[in-house]
Amino acid sequence: MPRYALKVEYNGAPFAGWQRQADQPSVQGAIEDALARLEPGPHTIAAAGRTDAGVHGLAQVAHCDMTKNWDPFRLSEALNYHLKPLPVAILDCAQVADDWHARFSAIERRYLFRLLVRRAPATHDKGLVWRVQNPLDVEAMRQGAAHLVGHHDFTTFRSTICQAKSPMKTLDDISITQVENLSGPEIQFRLRARSFLHNQVRSIVGTLERVGAGAWEPGQMKTALEACDRAACGPVCPPQGLYLAGVGYPEDPFG
Repeated sequence: MPRYALKVEYNGAPFAGWQRQADQPSVQGAIEDALARLEPGPHTIAAAGRTDAGVHGLAQVAHCDMTKNWDPFRLSEALNYHLKPLPVAILDCAQVADDWHARFSAIERRYLFRLLVRRAPATHDKGLVWRVQNPLDVEAMRQGAAHLVGHHDFTTFRSTICQAKSPMKTLDDISITQVENLSGPEIQFRLRARSFLHNQVRSIVGTLERVGAGAWEPGQMKTALEACDRAACGPVCPPQGLYLAGVGYPEDPFG
């Protein structure tokens, strides 16, 4: 059975997350339903990461197995046709080796978090950013974030329902930049690691917001990390500003 890699973009607002669920809409379920319109099912696809309810995808990667040989472009076009009008799009498609796996072959995940700073409610970006009303100190947040880079026990920044076997993770990079958009100042957090714990990014960003607001000193990020205690974490920020922005592989299947 030929295997295909899919690069997927989606707005997570109407979904209960990536993972298929029996009684709620999911991104995985939407794509599997579209595949069933092309070939008899059932179809089960695997993804590089299982995003939570409300979290978006800019370049999620999944793979599917088909019965017949499809031209990758035609397969992506057919899937996009059957995905309408849902906010899910197949950006690219490529045939891959039978043992290639969207999750287990990945060596890097990249996340983006968008935080809009303005008093007025978000309109055009509603559901796509986390809005905070008061200015944040970007340099202080950078200083706090620096304590998290490297190999650490991230228990403090891990959900209590996280199913990972170990809290040990290596955060390769976290960058924080402020850009001026038409809608107002936007602070963008970009995090890169081989893999992340459940709610790790949202826990980190929510806690860094406290640093930017002046409620925490930058050095308290180190104290919280070393506590290895979920109670030492700051607030967990809402999901709507979070995007799975990219997945890295030893060889890019999309060329």
